[in-house]
Amino acid sequence: MTSSDLEALRFPIGRFDFPESPSTGAERAEWIERIASTPRRLREAVEDLDEAQLDTRYRPDGWTARQVVHHVVDSHVNSYIRFKLTKTEDHPTIGTYMEALWGEESDARTLDVGVSLDLLDALHRRWTAWLGGLPEDAWGRLLHHPEHGDLRLDQLLAMYAWHGDHHIAHITELRTREAW
Repeated sequence: MTSSDLEALRFPIGRFDFPESPSTGAERAEWIERIASTPRRLREAVEDLDEAQLDTRYRPDGWTARQVVHHVVDSHVNSYIRFKLTKTEDHPTIGTYMEALWGEESDARTLDVGVSLDLLDALHRRWTAWLGGLPEDAWGRLLHHPEHGDLRLDQLLAMYAWHGDHHIAHITELRTREAW
């Protein structure tokens, strides 16, 4: 397998680039809708997969479909907190987490995906309700990410819209390759 083949498996919808310009209301509405639909689309992506299929890696040395589902929840729980910190604190430095290690914990490797799908559904209902009520001036609030530097809240919104699509594509592309 070539490095470009691995890159395509790793980033099936392409790598994320932070938007430089402040977003428009229409862009934010589209990103919020993508975030709102992530739980449904992720549930559809794993629908009817058996245990062996859920434990199939989407790429060599990558996570299993099961680990991907649990990772999306881990990431989006952290994101929800990051958004709230950015709205309620002045230029907070947000914490990171060792996502690769979280993905190797026993719950990520073995737990029924339904548990995380239910959590994701509830989280996204609350998160997107809150996002929809943010005033215009909130989107320019800054946070400091230890790996990415200073980011606006609207840039974080774009990233998490991409993040859900990215991981859903890992599973849907796996299904296509395996003809499931």
